[in-house]
Amino acid sequence: MARPRLLVLASTWPAVPEDGTPSFVRDLALQEASDFEVLALVPRVPGSAAREHDGPLRVLRYRFFPKRWEDLADGAILENLRRRRSRWLQLPFFLLGQTIATARAVRSFRPDVIHVHWIIPQGIVARLVAPGVPKLLTSPGGDLYALDSPLMRRVKRWVLGEADRVTVMNRDMMQRAITLGVAPDHVQVLPMGTRVGTTTDLETAEAVRDRTGPPRVFFVGRLVEKKGVHVLIEALRLLPSRLDWTAEIGGDGPLRAALEAQAAGLPIGFLGQLDRPALDAAFRRSDIVVFPSVLSTSGDQDGLPVAILDAFAAGACVVVSDLPGLNEAVDDGSSGVIVPSDDAAALTAAIERLLDDPARRSRLQAGALARADDYSLETAGELYSALLHDILAAREAAGRQSP
Repeated sequence: MARPRLLVLASTWPAVPEDGTPSFVRDLALQEASDFEVLALVPRVPGSAAREHDGPLRVLRYRFFPKRWEDLADGAILENLRRRRSRWLQLPFFLLGQTIATARAVRSFRPDVIHVHWIIPQGIVARLVAPGVPKLLTSPGGDLYALDSPLMRRVKRWVLGEADRVTVMNRDMMQRAITLGVAPDHVQVLPMGTRVGTTTDLETAEAVRDRTGPPRVFFVGRLVEKKGVHVLIEALRLLPSRLDWTAEIGGDGPLRAALEAQAAGLPIGFLGQLDRPALDAAFRRSDIVVFPSVLSTSGDQDGLPVAILDAFAAGACVVVSDLPGLNEAVDDGSSGVIVPSDDAAALTAAIERLLDDPARRSRLQAGALARADDYSLETAGELYSALLHDILAAREAAGRQSP
């Protein structure tokens, strides 16, 4: 019996597997391919092929601008627009290219259901060109938290109103979706998931951990305001001089130069964008992994960074800000430490205590490993696939009841 056809729409996808671009959509689509025939439609980025087979996935990339300048979707679109104003010239062509490519994919692939990642722009395009096709709409966070003008709220309400089901990363996002008109029984918290390997106990994790040099503090993520790296650097500068430590900042973004200037004189290294092997090695070098997220001036904030789930899977000692999603994933004092957001002094105190107490770090590492199983890709894939099947079943039942 033929499997149902699933069209995945997204704007963030690695140019090649494991290149360091956030791959949570790709990773989830690979899991969904166990139950569905999957076509992923994503924009071209530098270094990508027009068509490819990625394991069980078919990936189709659409052009939208002359190749020399076609970099709007290389990373996070909103940050790319803020970083270079000339990229706004690409935006209308990006929207037009995505609309045409989606309409063609709907006609040729004839999906039974569409998994739409991000309300804007994919949700807008899907509603325009595939109004009758069942849809699951997943919001990673930025599209609900940012773009919050009255006009954008009306657009989001219009998009969400047509989705069969909506998934979000935390309870605060769920309430925001309900406020925008989504029925409470049509929205649920369902994080993306992470790859949980064979490291299932603390002894194994410690065996692969790099113990050379002083204790290391690590951050990984986009170098943008909402990630709060400026707070982490300030907190590290406040650590007492008696402590011996180093820190590494993984990731790239528009604030890198400013953050490097802020970190001058401190034992902090900036690693740039990390592919998967380099990220795994950085986790192994790290004694404390910090996610100091803040509410940005634009209103944007993290939903639940997949990097936190990756840190759990690596058996890391995790420190996170007290923001929705982050504080739901971490059990304070068991699988990590929660500190007030945008509070450098509180973050300093938390890091100082962990540097002084290796036994506590070890307990938190064990708790993180235990927590990782709750966020495995396999578990997330099963839940998302079941939800997609529920959407199809509900549409079929509604069709039988129609006159």
